[in-house]
Amino acid sequence: MIDVKTILADVIDHGASDLHINVGMPPVLRRNTELVELDFPAISNEDAKEMVLSMIGPDKFKKIEDSKDLDFSTCIDDGHRFRVNAHYQRDTIAISFRVIPNQIPAIDNLHLPPVVKELTDLPRGLVLVTGHTGSGKSTTLAAMIELINTKYGKRIITLEDPIEYMIENKESMIEQREIGADCPNFASGLKHALRQDPDIIMVGEMRDLETTGSTVTAAETGHLVFSTLHTINAAQTIERIIDIYPASQQNQIRTMLANTLQAVISQTLFRRIDEPGMVPCTEILLCTSAVRNCIRENRIYEIPNIIETSRRLGMQNLDNSITDLYFQGYIDREEAIMRSSNPGKMEKTLIPNDEFEVVQPPSGTVVQ
Repeated sequence: MIDVKTILADVIDHGASDLHINVGMPPVLRRNTELVELDFPAISNEDAKEMVLSMIGPDKFKKIEDSKDLDFSTCIDDGHRFRVNAHYQRDTIAISFRVIPNQIPAIDNLHLPPVVKELTDLPRGLVLVTGHTGSGKSTTLAAMIELINTKYGKRIITLEDPIEYMIENKESMIEQREIGADCPNFASGLKHALRQDPDIIMVGEMRDLETTGSTVTAAETGHLVFSTLHTINAAQTIERIIDIYPASQQNQIRTMLANTLQAVISQTLFRRIDEPGMVPCTEILLCTSAVRNCIRENRIYEIPNIIETSRRLGMQNLDNSITDLYFQGYIDREEAIMRSSNPGKMEKTLIPNDEFEVVQPPSGTVVQ
């Protein structure tokens, strides 16, 4: 049998972010967006089953057989931790691993806009970090919580599935609750968190109506709440939350969201060209009175224009961020054009670097 810890150690040695186990092929890792096969034999279904059993034991394995999916975390002997999803595909077991760095990166090293740090000073309200799977949402949230942890004496409760970064108490008192181990689900954890005297609550993901409602209510009752959604921009984030609710309740949630939402950070990762690694491009929405009116009056379609015209306040759309990072020498021109919202306009904006001896960011850009 192939030892899963041996494979995971190889993943760390390669500096990869993900590992995928599928029956009939060798383990495949993802490094800087590219998939690479490791030098191991093809995995059999029995190999995959034994890997999962070695990580969670036979009792929890029954949950996979019943539900066909299970999220959990695991670690190897050197202390490196992984977020894991075991599931079935074509009636065989498959496993996806995400590497969890041992140390929370300093928020200053994440190349996020300066306004993200300012959001950690908020006394109350809802802050959402959004993006597709693997866009760095968990890392951004962890860095924001760690910054609060170093500045303020707060009581912080996190609800995670599973716990990723282990956060040590510094100035703050932190409780990290894992879904399935410490509480049955997000909604239950949120319900009881409100009775545990928190100043700040972090909800790993707003997955359903019950969790979303409890998250917004927690923010409405005077707590600072952080959470995530799998959406790609600020306007879509607001629409997604409203659309979760039945039509008869949507006016109510618009009012609640207009009163509680403080900011939306939507991010996606680009491969760096200056050194190995990834860098986030971000859209930032700050809830000004104009934004709150748009939410309350169901004029979400106006929000992109508000973002575009409010850079002086710290807002920016994704194309603003792409432009800034390109002129700072972090990302590739072709990828920047391809992944922008308006490739034709972006192509004209991003004059190739080799046409200049010295490239400076355009006037008014936010240096990240």
